[in-house]
Amino acid sequence: MFVEFDLVNSSLMKPLRHQNRRVISYVPRIEPAPPEHADRVEGFRDVWMLRGKYVAFVFMGDHFRRSPTFSVPEAAQRWATQMRQEGEIEE
Repeated sequence: MFVEFDLVNSSLMKPLRHQNRRVISYVPRIEPAPPEHADRVEGFRDVWMLRGKYVAFVFMGDHFRRSPTFSVPEAAQRWATQMRQEGEIEE
């Protein structure tokens, strides 16, 4: 007795998933941009609250420049203003 076996049983095959799935275009962020979980500090142009410290993000050319952490927002804004002056960034 010889029983013929199919190597692939078509009734057991899973259909291809996401055949008509929309293509999502991805544009990577330029790091270090302000992260999603950072909170902007009201009254300051470039200062964000990040993990309990104040950090300034200044857009220079085609990327962001991140400051060191500061304990007061005024210091972070001074750093940002100084970076703008050194880089002669237009307001």
